[in-house]
Amino acid sequence: MKPEVTIVGGGMITHDQLLPALFHMQRAGAIGGIAVCASRPRTVLKLAGAEIWSRAFPGQGFRAFPEGGDPDVSQPELYRDVIAQMPPRNIVVAAVPEPLHFDVIMTALKHGQHVCAVKPLVLTYRESEQIRVEAFSRGLTVGVEYHKRLDDRSLMARRKYRAGQFGEFQLGAACLFEKWYYRHSNFQNWCTCENSDAFTYIGCHYVDLVHFITGLLPVAVSVYGIKDKYPNGNEGYLWTDARVLWNNGACLNVQNGIGFPDEAPGTNTQGLIMYCRGAENGALLTHDDQYRGLQYVYTERPRDLGATIYAEPSPDYFQYVDLGGSGLTPVGYGVRSVEYIVRRCMEVDDRGALEARQRRLLEIDEEGVMATPANSSYNERILEAGRKSILNGGVMVEVS
Repeated sequence: MKPEVTIVGGGMITHDQLLPALFHMQRAGAIGGIAVCASRPRTVLKLAGAEIWSRAFPGQGFRAFPEGGDPDVSQPELYRDVIAQMPPRNIVVAAVPEPLHFDVIMTALKHGQHVCAVKPLVLTYRESEQIRVEAFSRGLTVGVEYHKRLDDRSLMARRKYRAGQFGEFQLGAACLFEKWYYRHSNFQNWCTCENSDAFTYIGCHYVDLVHFITGLLPVAVSVYGIKDKYPNGNEGYLWTDARVLWNNGACLNVQNGIGFPDEAPGTNTQGLIMYCRGAENGALLTHDDQYRGLQYVYTERPRDLGATIYAEPSPDYFQYVDLGGSGLTPVGYGVRSVEYIVRRCMEVDDRGALEARQRRLLEIDEEGVMATPANSSYNERILEAGRKSILNGGVMVEVS
C-alpha cells in the first residue's frame, strides 16, 4: 500500500518545500493521498488556491482540514481528530511553530504514525527523549528535516572531513539571515521572546551541520540576543550572536537574524567557514551558500514576496524546472531531504514485525545521514542551553 501523508501546518514551509516535494512523490507513484490540516480554514484555502499548483502539478490536490466554516475561526486541536482518523503506519509531517512540535509528534506516534518533523525537533532534551522512547517502542520512524544535510556540498564535506582530509576543526563562523518581510508573517505571533529566537529557529541549521560534517558535539553556548518589534507590536530576539564550544575545544560563531534587506538580491544571506588544523598544515572549508553564480535582471519585479528586479537566485535548495511533459519538476536538496525521510519511513514500515522495524531504526541512527531523536539530541541540548543564555544576557551555559 502507498502511504498516505498528512501535513499539520499550512504555512510558508508547507507551500515552499514540503507540499511540492510530496506532490512530486505522489505524481511518481511513491505515495498516496495527501492532506493538510491547519487551525483555520483561511490558511488551507489560501494554500489550495496558490497559482503554482495548476502549473506545476495539474490535476493534483490535497484534502484540506478544516473542510469549511468561518474562514477565521481557529480550531487549534483539529489535528488530533485528523490524525486519529488516519489508518496506522502512515506518515505525519509536523510543520507547525516550534512550541507546538511536541504535541503534534506525540499525537502522531500514539496513533501509530511515522513522522517527518521540520527542524528543530523540539526545544528541550527531555521532550526529545520522550519522542525517542515512544517512537522506538512502537517501531516508528521520526526524521528531523535538517535539509542542509542533503545539500551535496554538505555530503562532500562530511565524507572528506571524516576521511581526514581537513584535519581537525578549530575555529569557524556561520551566518544565516532571513529577509525582513518574514516579520510580517505568522512569525510575529509565535517567534517571540518568550517562545524562541533567531538562533533557535535559524542557527540550529549550522550547529547541526558542523556536527554532521565533523562528528563533534557542542558542549557550551553563549547567545546574545537583541530585541526588536514586529509590525503587530510583539517583541522578538530578531538578531542573535552565538558562540558555540565543541568537545575538542573548537569554537563556532553563529550570527542570525530576520533582517536581511528585502531589496537585497538573494532570498537570504548564509554561509559557513571552518578553519582546521592538520599534523603539519592548516585546512580550510568555506561554503558561500547564498551566492550560487547566477545573476538575473528581470524586465519587472516578480510578484513573489521579497522578489527583486536584480536577483541572485539559488539553484540548490528548491526550484521548479521544466523537464517536459505535464507540469513542472521541483528540484534541489529541499526536495531530496523530504523524499529521503519519507522513503526511510516506508523502508522501516516494509520490515513488518516490530523487532525487524526496530533493527532498521537502529541502523538509520547509526548511519547518521537522517537526523533522528536518537542521533541528534545534541541539537535539543544546545538549544535548551541557548535559551537559558539569551534570557540571561548572553552568559555561557554548559550543555547538561
